[in-house]
Amino acid sequence: MQTLMLKAKLHRATVTDAVVDYEGSCAIDSDFLALTGLREYEQIQVYNVDNGERFTTYIIRGEPGSRMISMNGAAAHKAGVGDRVIICAYGQFDEAELEDFRPRLLYLVEHNAVSHTSNAIPVQLAS
Repeated sequence: MQTLMLKAKLHRATVTDAVVDYEGSCAIDSDFLALTGLREYEQIQVYNVDNGERFTTYIIRGEPGSRMISMNGAAAHKAGVGDRVIICAYGQFDEAELEDFRPRLLYLVEHNAVSHTSNAIPVQLAS
C-alpha cells in the first residue's frame, strides 16, 4: 500500500514577483530547492495565507540567493507580490519507506530570510 505524505514545505514564503506573461508557474530560489529537496518541474500545491486561494502548479528554478518566489502565468492571478504562501509537495511512500520518513520543512520570515529548518511539525495543543 502507498501513502501520500507531505514531502517538503516552504512555510510562509512571501511572493516577490507575479508575472502573467512569463512561462512557467512558480520560480523558487534554487537555494530553497536544495534545502528542501524540491525539484525543478515538480508539482506543488500553493496555499495563499492572505486570500485563501489554493492551487496546483509546478516549480521552475529561480536565481540562487535571490530569495525569489515568483508566481508566473495563471498562478500570478492567484497570488500577488507581498502575499504570504505555503508551498507544499507530496510524495507516495510504501510502508517500509515510512519507517524512517521525515518531511523537509523550511520556515521563512520577512524578505524570505530562512528562519530555520525542521523535519516535524509540533503537536497542536487544544485551546
